[in-house]
Amino acid sequence: MRILVTGGAGFIGSHYVRRTLYGAYPGYADAEIVVLDLLTYAGSEANLAEVADSPRLRFVRGDIRDAELVNELMVGVDTVVHFAAESHVDRSITGAADFISTNVGGTQILLQAALEQGVSKFVQVSTDEVYGSIAEGSWTEDHVLEPNSPYSASKAGADLVARAYHRTHGLPVCITRCSNNYGPYQFPEKVIPLFLTNLMDGHKVPLYGDGLNVRDWLHVDDHCAGIALVAERGRPGEIYNIGGGTEMSNKELTGLLLEATGTDWSMVEPVTDRKGHDRRYSVDHTKISDELGYQPQVSFVDGLARTVAWYREHRDWWEPLKARAALSS
Repeated sequence: MRILVTGGAGFIGSHYVRRTLYGAYPGYADAEIVVLDLLTYAGSEANLAEVADSPRLRFVRGDIRDAELVNELMVGVDTVVHFAAESHVDRSITGAADFISTNVGGTQILLQAALEQGVSKFVQVSTDEVYGSIAEGSWTEDHVLEPNSPYSASKAGADLVARAYHRTHGLPVCITRCSNNYGPYQFPEKVIPLFLTNLMDGHKVPLYGDGLNVRDWLHVDDHCAGIALVAERGRPGEIYNIGGGTEMSNKELTGLLLEATGTDWSMVEPVTDRKGHDRRYSVDHTKISDELGYQPQVSFVDGLARTVAWYREHRDWWEPLKARAALSS
């Protein structure tokens, strides 16, 4: 068994790779993993340091838009788990071109190579943001796509191309759509690591608008477990939502992060709301639970405590990243 993991040196992808090599997913206990990652600002080989010496891991630095390289690496691959993406909403607002090129164009190149090589499962890892914003209730997988940012639009486009390859060519594609992830090794531009590292350094944190935008939080370990279930047993052509079951407003989340770092609301700086800021996300993950037995295992209280501890203990990982990207407020 050989798995091609794109974006495998990023936050979620590296977690999936580490857990697979540690034997967390019995269906892939002996799998060889090929990681393809361009190592843009958000990816780092340091995220794979724990498993770098594994004889079952091969790392390749390269671009999913490089058709020649992708075709070469796809030979002998049984399963593709496609994480690679430009993923930061704010960056997509200031410059959308790389998001469209990578997320849509790169996905098509991977799908075509997978088709030509007879890959037996292609997992397109997507996001709940493709659905837009929902005032009440939760999205099921058949909800219309109404993305509101260039990032989410690019992911919706990639999902539709993936679906088309299944419907047109019979490529065994599954699409997963997750809620907001958190956990160790998350690049410190996303809200939880940004706020934690800022507060640990005595810097204020920027809270958008009135802070009442609501998100569902999913620990990266639960997300990757859900992806592994879909990769192994998901029905080709199907979409599976993966949720964490913990909804809260950004203001409530900020309060928890202030408490966890021993700081107070004087460290919060209200800022102008993001353009097109979705008010609320909420996915219904009944389908993956009923079909594949998925249930989130990490409570938000425990997951957040472990995440806080990890960032407190791993300054050597995040300090250089923040210095390079000038992410401190």
